[in-house]
Amino acid sequence: MSYRTLGQSGLKVSTLTLGSMMFGEQTGTEESLRIIDKAWDQGVNFIDTADVYNGGRSEEIVGEAIAARRSEWVLATKVAVGPSDGVPNRAGLNRKHIFNAIDNSLRRLDTDYIDIYYLHKEDHDTPLEVTVSAIGDLIRQGKIRYWGVSNFRGWRIAEIANVAQRLGVDKPVISQPLYNIVNRQAELEQLPAAAFHGLGVVPYSPLARGVLSGKYAVDAAPASDSRAGRQDKRLLETEWRAESLQIARRIQDYTREKGVGIVEFAIAWVLNNQAVSSAIVGPRTEQQWDSYLKALEVRISAEDEAFVDSLVTPGHASTPGFNDVQHFVSGRPLR
Repeated sequence: MSYRTLGQSGLKVSTLTLGSMMFGEQTGTEESLRIIDKAWDQGVNFIDTADVYNGGRSEEIVGEAIAARRSEWVLATKVAVGPSDGVPNRAGLNRKHIFNAIDNSLRRLDTDYIDIYYLHKEDHDTPLEVTVSAIGDLIRQGKIRYWGVSNFRGWRIAEIANVAQRLGVDKPVISQPLYNIVNRQAELEQLPAAAFHGLGVVPYSPLARGVLSGKYAVDAAPASDSRAGRQDKRLLETEWRAESLQIARRIQDYTREKGVGIVEFAIAWVLNNQAVSSAIVGPRTEQQWDSYLKALEVRISAEDEAFVDSLVTPGHASTPGFNDVQHFVSGRPLR
């Protein structure tokens, strides 16, 4: 395992971050604990969860697994996305919800501090000043060490850094965008903004929610135990596109000739971006985790970069006109 400095934080993080979104639902407790222990033994020191993952069960499992070495793990969790029950103030980035959410996360994680606290997504109903002020209070209370943003547009990354400076709050140190071969939209604004303001970048879904695993055929029904087979809502909203499936097939043919698997190639490609500090890989099984580790042995060449550029134009997605419905384009409010 190698380590990189996370932006301007001074933190050293493993080049692979263990994502725990599957833990507590698709991945049972016993296997989840085994994967976390194995990752630690292999040198991983960065683990990522969120308050909404499997109703909080992911946080509980992560807290149990890292308790014995809590001070050596870099622990990240998130706030903003609440349950879909419509109850007011159980989501968003207002002060009330942030204060409630941090105490609940600390309880589930069985710890008294979070290393990195992410704003999970933009909240267009709450001014950035309100959110940053609340984060500053959590830092002063010792409940969080650092903070960051996830799924934020480039201009919002820049503005929230400026707001923090105006309010005398430590700036965010990390940005977590969606970034992979078939969705390169982060290259246009998010990654440059993060780099300019000194944020480390730790992308999620380097395998495009499994589309870049090579397990899906263009002209065949997906396996019933796969995300596509389960009709996973987020996959269907984002990466389940004919163009991406066709690109995955071309990558698989290309990497097969080079004697490299598509999984490790796709992860290594994300890590080859100088702006990237680490890549989040979220296994459902221990076998999947083992395949992710192989990415550390892959070196991406100039030829590889040119091949990927021929498939997906830098700064774009595989599909013309694609937008994620959960991170909508907000620049045309109607009169």
